Amino acid sequence: MPWSRIKCQTEEPGFRHALASPRKIPYAEATREALDQALALDPRVFVMGQGVDDPSGMFGTTKNLHLKYGGERVFDTPLAETALTGIAVGAALAGMRPVYFHNRPDFLLLASDQLINHASKWHFMFGGAAHVPLVLWACIGRGWGSAAQHSQALQGLFFHVPGLKLVMPATAFDAKGLMLAAIADDNPVLIIEHRYNFKQIGSAPEEVYQVPLGRGIIRRPGADVTIVGLSHMATLAYQAAETLAKDGIDAEVIDPRTLRPLDEDLILESVAKTGRLVLADTGWKTGGAPAEIAAMVSEKAFDALRAPIRRVACPDLPTPAGYTLEDAYYPGEAQIVQAVREIVDAPSRRLLAAPRLAAAR
Repeated sequence: MPWSRIKCQTEEPGFRHALASPRKIPYAEATREALDQALALDPRVFVMGQGVDDPSGMFGTTKNLHLKYGGERVFDTPLAETALTGIAVGAALAGMRPVYFHNRPDFLLLASDQLINHASKWHFMFGGAAHVPLVLWACIGRGWGSAAQHSQALQGLFFHVPGLKLVMPATAFDAKGLMLAAIADDNPVLIIEHRYNFKQIGSAPEEVYQVPLGRGIIRRPGADVTIVGLSHMATLAYQAAETLAKDGIDAEVIDPRTLRPLDEDLILESVAKTGRLVLADTGWKTGGAPAEIAAMVSEKAFDALRAPIRRVACPDLPTPAGYTLEDAYYPGEAQIVQAVREIVDAPSRRLLAAPRLAAAR
């Protein structure tokens, strides 16, 4: 099969070394190039979704692909997410490799029956005899007053679903490599993007390559605190770490790249070294992805923690409209810096625990 011959790459120039890369392209172009190469590589691949054949091409990610590959392989779809996701699931079960652009995660809720009750379960219900090589793509929309029904970051909800792989890229390199890995995978994969990622111009090789699902990356090594940032928050976490470094706080920044499967070992090894953990996400705080990661660390590395875990996430409120309200609603670099300072400046949990244990005896 053509996908088995594609090499995997796990490393890329870090944010600090991006200027040293010989080839840099816009973030949207990285995704478009991945789709272009997948369509050329495998005739079973097709791209569907609202606006994929528009002149703008879904934020630029599918621009002009319909002209190159024709309307049978790159085509617009009606506003019928449940039905069209069912068609995509059926095509995947029949041996095709569909890539369905849903535009907004909000409307994945309409497709949840097909995605959660069907696509994620067929492989298990048929004892491994059935496969659903389906990719769904959606983009969190902040910055134009997208409000409560066009901007929801629902990764915490889909993180909960076994059988469904969940990807959240942060760089152009990963946008391309993870898309190709998702298309090559025999399981349903949901890619949740962040619209602010599309402001980037980053490094990405011209060749076909995959970034393996389930392999995170250390964006910045450090010794005092671990910051785990999801998607765009990885970029903000790196910026926060650079700010903290001016005051002598050495933060390690981890980009998980994928939530399912999650690179637990990378996070646990970092926490074992630093003893402190801050988790940054653009989803709601309660029941979100950071909550699950925090629980995992508490279960598996509690003795390594020197301070309480901090979560930087959106408040438990519907997303407001308007730039000023959005600025107040969404967390950013300043909130990450504040969370780090709170646990770095606080007395060590290990030191505080000793007197309590002595008193208990």
